[in-house]
Amino acid sequence: MTVAAAERSRVRNIPPAPRWALLVAVVVVWVGGWLLLRGQATLYLPRSELTPFHTWINEVRDAFDAARDTNPILKYFFGGIREVLDAVVVFWQQLISQPAFPRPVPEIGWFGVVAIAGWVTYALAGWRMAVFSVLAFLSFGFLGYWEDSLDTLIITFTAVAIAVAFGISIGIWMARSRTVTMIVTPVLDVMQTMPTFVYLLPLTLLFSIGPAAATVATLIYALPPVTRITAHGIRTVRQTVLEASTSLGASKRQQLRKVQLPMAKRTIIVGVNQTMMAALSMATIAALINGPGLGGPVIEALQTLDVGDAFVSGLAIVIMAILLDRVTTAASERSEAEMRGRASDPRRRRILLAATGVLTLVAIYLSRLRLELAEFPDRPDIGTPMAEAVQSATDWVVSNLDGLTSAITNLVSYGLLNPLQSLLANSPWWLVAGVLLAVSAVLGGRWSALTTLVCIVLLLGTGLWNDAMVTLTMTLVATVLVMGLAMVFGVWMARDRRADRAIRPLLDAGQTIPPFVYLVPALGLFGTTRFTAIIAAIVYAAPPAIKLVADGIRGVSPTAVEAAISAGSSRWQVITKVQVPMARSSIVLAANQGLLFVLAMVVIGGLVGGGALGYLVVAGFSQAQLFGKGVAAGIAIVLLGIMLDRITQRAAARTAAPAARAAAPTTRRPAPAAAGAHT
Repeated sequence: MTVAAAERSRVRNIPPAPRWALLVAVVVVWVGGWLLLRGQATLYLPRSELTPFHTWINEVRDAFDAARDTNPILKYFFGGIREVLDAVVVFWQQLISQPAFPRPVPEIGWFGVVAIAGWVTYALAGWRMAVFSVLAFLSFGFLGYWEDSLDTLIITFTAVAIAVAFGISIGIWMARSRTVTMIVTPVLDVMQTMPTFVYLLPLTLLFSIGPAAATVATLIYALPPVTRITAHGIRTVRQTVLEASTSLGASKRQQLRKVQLPMAKRTIIVGVNQTMMAALSMATIAALINGPGLGGPVIEALQTLDVGDAFVSGLAIVIMAILLDRVTTAASERSEAEMRGRASDPRRRRILLAATGVLTLVAIYLSRLRLELAEFPDRPDIGTPMAEAVQSATDWVVSNLDGLTSAITNLVSYGLLNPLQSLLANSPWWLVAGVLLAVSAVLGGRWSALTTLVCIVLLLGTGLWNDAMVTLTMTLVATVLVMGLAMVFGVWMARDRRADRAIRPLLDAGQTIPPFVYLVPALGLFGTTRFTAIIAAIVYAAPPAIKLVADGIRGVSPTAVEAAISAGSSRWQVITKVQVPMARSSIVLAANQGLLFVLAMVVIGGLVGGGALGYLVVAGFSQAQLFGKGVAAGIAIVLLGIMLDRITQRAAARTAAPAARAAAPTTRRPAPAAAGAHT
């Protein structure tokens, strides 16, 4: 062997540096550059200053507005969609919630609506859920929000029905085609991370204000969860099961209907639940464009800082979310029990359904004849005393815990937020861009780095680099906290059924209660600060991440867990060595969803002291001259989401690949007979 060949062989055999060492080197270089060049080339843009890109967006908005009544596509296509959606919503309103002219009351009064809700729930999920459904509907009226609650249900069901129909179909398509996944995923990223305030104004240009615009806004935000989670559920069906069905002669269509969809049912229902929660969380924001429902009372209460009324109307949304979640889950369990032959006597059930159906028809008939059964009674009223009690409690907490909350705010701000923000926002832009590219390349490889490069270039094009770095700081801190909570509570819920039953209603409340409801007491406790914005993001983003982690841990094969226990593994070892590694894909999905939900709260955070991109979006929505800058801020938020999503996805894939190779059986090839013949 020549000297050159020996040298090449030695270089090839040097193991690459571990990734953590490369990351440490990147951070050291970054901190050194920050110390030397702090405050230079940060691309800071004053609030009132516009770039040519912002001005161009304003001009496009003006031209679009002028052509709305003359352009045939805008007038007939979008106008036709608006008329159909308005007609659907108005039909259901006149049927169950609003006066149907010339009747002074709806076609079906409250008594008939409650009876229908109970009967439908019994048919789908059993008598226990039927009782819960009746009590939930009655609570809407006792809280004082009967009509508004039904209007919210109408908008939610309309949007969710469309989202589920399209989302499950697209999710299946994504699971079966890598090309479709590559095309659809960025679209879902935009739909889920684009702040709702950004697309509310374009929606009013297309659909005007009212039920149609509210339904479309809700649909845009509610579609991504069911699509992503359906694709994830289909992909995670074990390959051995698919190979067995193929060997039995099943076609791809039969394989989908008989194997993949049934085995992914639990995960798909999680997606449907997440879509419902996302749709309900839009109730308040949809009210800004005259969407009917509970969002209106919430906004009216918050305009006067009336925490009590805001809490009561928000509580109605929470009850609605818990009801929908429990009914869909129970319906799925009943369907699975029927398939396995474990359901109760079907003949007896059919008789009961027929009998209760007759009683429901009688209730509907009576609600059309008698006024007291058509208009919900004013008594008993539990909403007013509850609002007064909540307002008094809020005032007491704000006045007595000011010192503690200030200490917590200062600890997080000075100990974590300020140092990280200084590194990101006060370093030269080219240094931060280089760091982002290096981290992306180390964690995710060249394709991740390429995506990061494109996002960086486009971020620079928005003219909002410095604001984007401030927003990135709060996003990273909030996401780390969200995933910490997700791992702790998700594992706990998966391993303890009682904990799951106790915690899940709180998760539903955190995800569905309008952010404006808990922002008022949060403002009183923590003031107008970045920490308040982070709290809002955590409350909203932690529930879906916790649910997905719990679903992933619960879905780990019991055989693997039992094998680990029989081998003498402790509870901690079972969690860290078996369940968490085997649920890696669900945990990655939880991280992505948590990250995207945090970014979705950036605008809300801008209202309570978050500043940066969130504040610019709100300013663009409320001030015509800043419309272009607000849209650019929304684009910047989407770019941050895509960049962070791709880095985490590619990093997870690269981490999982060595483990998969190590777990796979290998076949040793015999060594060459004359290994040293050419030496």
